Amino acid sequence: MASPDIAPHRQTSARAWLALLGASLALFCTVGFLNAFGVFQEYYTTYLHGQRSSSDISWIGSLSIFLLYAGSPFGGLLVDRIGPTIPLCVGSVGLLLSLFMTSLCTQYWQLMLAQSLLLGLSASLVFCPPLGVVLRHMPHRRGLAMGLTIGGSSIGGIVWPIMLQQLLNKGHVSFGWTIRAVAFTMMPLLALACFTIVEPVKKPALANPSPSKPDGKIPRPADDSLNKNATDDSSEKTSTRDFLKTPTYMLLCAGLALAYLGLFTPLFYISSYAIAQGQAESTAFYLLSAVNASSFFGRVVPGHLADVAGHYNLVTTFTLVSGLVGFTWTKAKSLAGLIVWGLAYGFTSGAVMSLQGACAGKIAPPQHQGLAVGFLMGCLSIAGQILDHSGYLALSMWTGATLIGGGLILGLARLMTNPHLTGVF
Repeated sequence: MASPDIAPHRQTSARAWLALLGASLALFCTVGFLNAFGVFQEYYTTYLHGQRSSSDISWIGSLSIFLLYAGSPFGGLLVDRIGPTIPLCVGSVGLLLSLFMTSLCTQYWQLMLAQSLLLGLSASLVFCPPLGVVLRHMPHRRGLAMGLTIGGSSIGGIVWPIMLQQLLNKGHVSFGWTIRAVAFTMMPLLALACFTIVEPVKKPALANPSPSKPDGKIPRPADDSLNKNATDDSSEKTSTRDFLKTPTYMLLCAGLALAYLGLFTPLFYISSYAIAQGQAESTAFYLLSAVNASSFFGRVVPGHLADVAGHYNLVTTFTLVSGLVGFTWTKAKSLAGLIVWGLAYGFTSGAVMSLQGACAGKIAPPQHQGLAVGFLMGCLSIAGQILDHSGYLALSMWTGATLIGGGLILGLARLMTNPHLTGVF
């Protein structure tokens, strides 16, 4: 069922590292920008659309995240069929167009169309293809590769909130020109991603790999082997996607989908929660950047360790730990407590985001890495977190419960594949 890992001593080419760099930039501009929605959440509620509730405002970010993941199966299928370049170029143009349209928005429904609908659909074409390509380039180091790639979104979660904060609140730049500045910043980064994210070079097959007999004669194939190529082609179409039907993969999708119902909730509301606890707005904005900074290390370090300790082992562990941290959210009331809690949650939740792609790629054939990651992300698209009307304690309980439940399902997926608790998988 599981595709075997390539030997650890395999060399990683410069082409692979360039693809990883481009993939990190792609996630910097997509998931990284969406990670900064907490800034928009507070800004829209306070300045732009004071007549709208926080729940209404959060639909803008929730819908864009839903569409980002919901469109991922299509993006993953495209990259397996036609390669990454066309989806990346189309998605990049759509992403930039959505930002320029957002800069002109003055009403709530306009933001829903530009910053939710168009941005989410376009971002899905930029987000998913790089993951499948990087997994094909570095199957022998998939944990580290996914950690570094998805780490780009964490860096985006650091940079974008600070940039927005400086322009909107300290630089006194208008909302329109702030969003245009974001678009102009993304433009060369997306162009570089389109040029560097390319498929690995396929090695030519040996002309005649068949072993010869001791007398030097090559054995004659059986009559039915004359149709071997046609048989292999047809059987590959029916067998290479069988991983989608395996209990391990279905439980992986179900566990992560449940976990994602609450995973992004603190990222949306940590700024508003800090302000509710008496912190200054500038402090609240920088707190979101601190969470994403911690998330970067959470995505890279556990990803590297998972190549040795097992991807399913660590994704299960960190999902459960994230749930425990989520339950303690409302106990953090002072600035020091908020910082400690934010760093802890950023690290543990970052590990979940990093390891999910490696787990999907672990049980999929190389030629369907894009489909495996894309279908998994599509299952996560049910994650809507519009719950602030129930209060922050309810948000805390929701975050912890969904992560704990998802972690238990992930643990079941791991046990069904390898029942030995000390096994590496």
